[in-house]
Amino acid sequence: MRLRPAQVADVAAVVALEELLFGADAWSAASVEAELLGPGRRALVALDADGGVGGYAIAMAAGDGVDLQRIAVHPAHRRRGVARSLLDALLALVTAEVTARATADRMLLEVSARNGGALAFYAAAGFTEIDRRRRYYRDGSDAVVMRLPLGPRCGGRAG
Repeated sequence: MRLRPAQVADVAAVVALEELLFGADAWSAASVEAELLGPGRRALVALDADGGVGGYAIAMAAGDGVDLQRIAVHPAHRRRGVARSLLDALLALVTAEVTARATADRMLLEVSARNGGALAFYAAAGFTEIDRRRRYYRDGSDAVVMRLPLGPRCGGRAG
């Protein structure tokens, strides 16, 4: 898969993936467009051999942190390193900005406590659990809040 920054032309494909992967928790088309293209966002798409969107990742700068909004990969492309490639590329973008501006010192994310695969993926990438939000998702599952240090103030990647 080839990675590139998200574009307005990717909105429909990302909306379709949202619906496939997140069901009732999927973002609307307007939300997808705002997340892919909005100010302070860094969004990447993974293109398959046919040029279709097989995955995407979105982060948003938020004060002294960066929120990992989503990483999503089509089921047909899972277990091939796509999510890891998206995360690594997104971290490289964010880390370069942190180094240049010293604006953020951590990346945060929320993931369902019922999503064991995602929890293991993020832990392997260096994220650690820092909190839980009880019954956060529509299915009643808790959100596990995870953190990855980024900046020199906390010994992260930019240091």
